[in-house]
Amino acid sequence: MVKHEHLVVESKLEALLNVQSWFKDLYNSLDPGLVWVKRYCDHLNIAVAEGFTNAVRHAHAHLPSDTPIKIDVLLERDRAEICIWDQGTPFDPNQLEEPEPGSLLSDGGYGWFLLRRVAHQVTYQRQGDQNCLQIQQFRQLVKEPTGKLERVSDQPSGPLL
Repeated sequence: MVKHEHLVVESKLEALLNVQSWFKDLYNSLDPGLVWVKRYCDHLNIAVAEGFTNAVRHAHAHLPSDTPIKIDVLLERDRAEICIWDQGTPFDPNQLEEPEPGSLLSDGGYGWFLLRRVAHQVTYQRQGDQNCLQIQQFRQLVKEPTGKLERVSDQPSGPLL
């Protein structure tokens, strides 16, 4: 069971409502084999919102507002992948310092910190003339001593921060 969806929006913060509505409609219309994703919808919605607003505020800050931001969602039996594509100047997220909890950052800085806590895997890389923020969530599986794969609770683990 695989589901692939694609959305293109302009680089405007006002488009966030459309992005979130599209994403909500997507996870509300899942086939039975993909309903496990609903357990992570809040975390993934935060990740999509944060990734999109970062693209608008940072990557496309000096580009025309009609510069497109593309969002791809791939849902599989055991994995959800969200790719947010922008055309801005690339940056190295490894250069960002981890903010102290409770500190106020005048230049932001919590976004990348938050993204890494709401999903299992977050990567950022340049591909051709675009940047790709890839967010992945995996369905929890463990191998039993018998060798059989058993599903662990599909509930997100632990608090966000």
